[in-house]
Amino acid sequence: MSDSAAENADKGVEDELPEKVEPAKLLETSAEPAPQEEEDVEEYLKSKNMILLDYEKQMFLDLVEADGLLVCAKGLNYDRVVISILKAYSDSGNLVLVINSSDWEEQYYKSKMEPKYVHEVANTATERERVYLEGGLQFISTRILVVDLLKQRIPIELISGIIVMRAHTIIESCQEAFALRLYRQKNKTGFVKAFSSSPEAFTIGYSHVERTMRNLFVKQLYIWPRFHESVRAVLQPWKIQSIEMHVPISQSITSIQSHILEIMNFLVQEIKRINRTVDMEAVTVENCVTKTFHKILQAQLDCIWHQLNSQTKLIVADLKILRSLMISSMYHDAVSAYAFMKRYRSTEYALSNSGWTLLDAAEQIFKLSRQRVYNGQQEFEPEPCPKWQTLTDLLTKEIPGDMQRSRRSEQPKVLILCQDARTCHQLKQYLTQGGPRFLLQQALHHEVPVGKLSDNYAKESQTRGAAPKDVSSHKETRKEEVSGSQPPPAGMDELAQLLSESETEGQHFEESYMLTMTQPVDIEPAMDIKPDPDGSIFETIPELEQFDVTAALASVPHQPYICLQTFKTEREGSMALERMLEQLQPHYVVMYNMNVTAIRQLEVFEARRRLPPAERMKVYFLIHARTVEEQAYLTSLRREKAAFEFIIDTKSKMVIPKYQDGKTDEAFLLLKNYDDDLTDENAKSRQAGGQAPQAPKETPKVIVDMREFRSDLPCLIHKRGLEVLPLTITIGDYILTPDICVERKSISDLIGSLNSGRLYNQCVQMQRHYAKPILLIEFDQNKPFHLQGKFMLSQQTSMANADIVQKLQLLTLHFPKLRLIWSPSPYATAQLFEELKLGKPEPDPQTAAALGSDEPTAGEQLHFNSGIYDFLLRLPGVHTRNIHGLLRKGGSLRQLLLRSQKELEELLQSQESAKLLYDILHVAHLPEKDEVAGSTALLAASKQFGAGSHNRFRMAAAASRRGRR
Repeated sequence: MSDSAAENADKGVEDELPEKVEPAKLLETSAEPAPQEEEDVEEYLKSKNMILLDYEKQMFLDLVEADGLLVCAKGLNYDRVVISILKAYSDSGNLVLVINSSDWEEQYYKSKMEPKYVHEVANTATERERVYLEGGLQFISTRILVVDLLKQRIPIELISGIIVMRAHTIIESCQEAFALRLYRQKNKTGFVKAFSSSPEAFTIGYSHVERTMRNLFVKQLYIWPRFHESVRAVLQPWKIQSIEMHVPISQSITSIQSHILEIMNFLVQEIKRINRTVDMEAVTVENCVTKTFHKILQAQLDCIWHQLNSQTKLIVADLKILRSLMISSMYHDAVSAYAFMKRYRSTEYALSNSGWTLLDAAEQIFKLSRQRVYNGQQEFEPEPCPKWQTLTDLLTKEIPGDMQRSRRSEQPKVLILCQDARTCHQLKQYLTQGGPRFLLQQALHHEVPVGKLSDNYAKESQTRGAAPKDVSSHKETRKEEVSGSQPPPAGMDELAQLLSESETEGQHFEESYMLTMTQPVDIEPAMDIKPDPDGSIFETIPELEQFDVTAALASVPHQPYICLQTFKTEREGSMALERMLEQLQPHYVVMYNMNVTAIRQLEVFEARRRLPPAERMKVYFLIHARTVEEQAYLTSLRREKAAFEFIIDTKSKMVIPKYQDGKTDEAFLLLKNYDDDLTDENAKSRQAGGQAPQAPKETPKVIVDMREFRSDLPCLIHKRGLEVLPLTITIGDYILTPDICVERKSISDLIGSLNSGRLYNQCVQMQRHYAKPILLIEFDQNKPFHLQGKFMLSQQTSMANADIVQKLQLLTLHFPKLRLIWSPSPYATAQLFEELKLGKPEPDPQTAAALGSDEPTAGEQLHFNSGIYDFLLRLPGVHTRNIHGLLRKGGSLRQLLLRSQKELEELLQSQESAKLLYDILHVAHLPEKDEVAGSTALLAASKQFGAGSHNRFRMAAAASRRGRR
């Protein structure tokens, strides 16, 4: 559900709730509990039509037996375990909530469940309350769930349990932790089951595993790495037939990578030399070539980014660029890689980098990149990708030959897996139109000068006529789709923007293509004939554009199928590969790039099929041995293994409190304040002394605007023991007391509101209706507590900061009662709110909701002109306590001028205020004493020296000014 839909669903705090419906539907039946005995598992799973592998059955049993957090290796997906648990609790007598799931996960799980048990989230609060009472399964956004829990729209005590996806993202201040805390405070019997497939995430930060389990209210930790004995016992008997094909790379690529690594090593040593006091242990050349490098760097440098000098920031940017250059030289074609290299050969970039372009290694990189496109005579003869010829041999020789040897009558089905959509499109273009024509297209698209074609290249290009014309049309249709890097979104901080910059040229390409052979390959008489890659015996099947693999296979029943697929898609995530394997049932899989998750998905898929060795699919790994590609793959394996070893060691040492599951009130006693405990002890002592006991202390309340539930602050306010009242209010974001209104702004929101003028209007409203308006400027807890510019290496950083400060100064001058609060984090803000409320009255929700709306408040019978209101408020004797009586009974400004001082005293309820107002309206004000003395002296001087002398003084002053000019 979108945020706008959520806002519409939560609007109208005065909405009438339906009559109290007895939750008979939830109580009349109870779901059949999952079996606890292992011998009953098989029969139970068969009755539910669930087929699980042995280790998946163990996962299922563990989580059914006790709540816990399950962490599994990538590729050993827990999706079937989640489906089994959902089916086990699929009953109208149960209400199961699934939170923190992505869009594609939600659609996948819904498609596997019976529709009668899955309920869509309603748009209105009344409708949602009715749907909750019907039971079943609900995939709900956490923001809506938190508001419904706070407003008690959902029967908390009747919730059967909550399933949490992507549990590694659950931190103390997130909305999911807020929802679980509200759930556990009133429901001590329901379950909480959490899943995660990212073990590396639990190694970041201090005690991440323990804190995550504490936020989830679970005491059990289930760890399932790939080297688990149960996993190995399941996958080993059905091992896939894997064939590693070490593809040699050209000497040019080898030299380019060597030079890039040399520059990287130099920059890494340089950044450590400059910042000797900063922990740079994770900044290594090995980590620089991995995909998670930007996460490692952001974790290391985010909090001290403002303290780093400009040279360090330049080096960080250049390390990111060098990694992109290495990827381009390895996976992109020679023309695209050369065009990418040319971007960093410009004079503008040479003046703004850390100086690596001046090194001899950088000169060699540019020189070798050009040599891959032009020969010694400067003729256009681009070097083909090293894996192209190997892939062609596989499709035209190896696979047909293997089909003949295995005596299979059906046509082969080949699945080629790539790392991204750009590589997928590159292979599709190469297979359908040939290498030379595709490279010529790339040259025209990237505006690489072609000049004269070499003789060999010209002969190859002549096999397809009118290539330049086709390339031009292709360039026009794809020009917008493959444009360069898009500008980053506004409001990003320097480091986040820098690390998120990446090549977006492939994001508009398709993620799946289906090809077939237009003519069969005759392998019997001439297996040694060299295939013509430009003959293009492949063509696309358009049915796959609608993701209909079945229709694509039915359209060409007697021809070989070749499917190009990325490891994961934006639409289905990693489930896309599983769906493709189930629908296509390939005989051969070609791993064009290496990916740990995809390899394990293939292993699990083969273990489910349980086919004899002769009928199992063959997997070909195309890998460049002893290169960055192999090193990145091995590094990812090593990092995952080290992460699991760390989690296993942590589990053996960590101490879990008995009350951590939240099923006793002891877990929530920590939320009470020290003052509350002290008050309770004093009350007991006074009661023992014969005095009457005091009334119970009222829980402090804070009114929070609905839109603020996107932030972490409401969760942290509730964690400190304050009661959060969600409400749709038009003035301010937080109402602490009847007099204190807080408008919260992050740094990006502050800059945008100051530039648009929206903040000025908000301050006008706050000052008009509240005695103590507050502007809270809140920083991110993971960012430095320092006002800094948005853009990396911007020369306008200091000027932008000065502009912000000047606008804030103007804001405080226009609104003298406005108070500014600078908060380093939401944690500090929550503590500050608690201190501001000490000894203050509680806010009234009805009054806060009515202020600023069309309905009058309890003490306000009329509406007044805002201009007149502001004018009167600036008059002496008029303030916020008496202005409403003056507006109601004062009539007009003309009538106010005709009133006597006695009448004004009755209106303002103060003799002093009435005198001040009467004097400003009726008494002629004379100059001050200093002004009178100055005027008298000037008059005496004019009489003594005459008018002409006075004029002479003026003439002399004018002459001196002209002389200075």
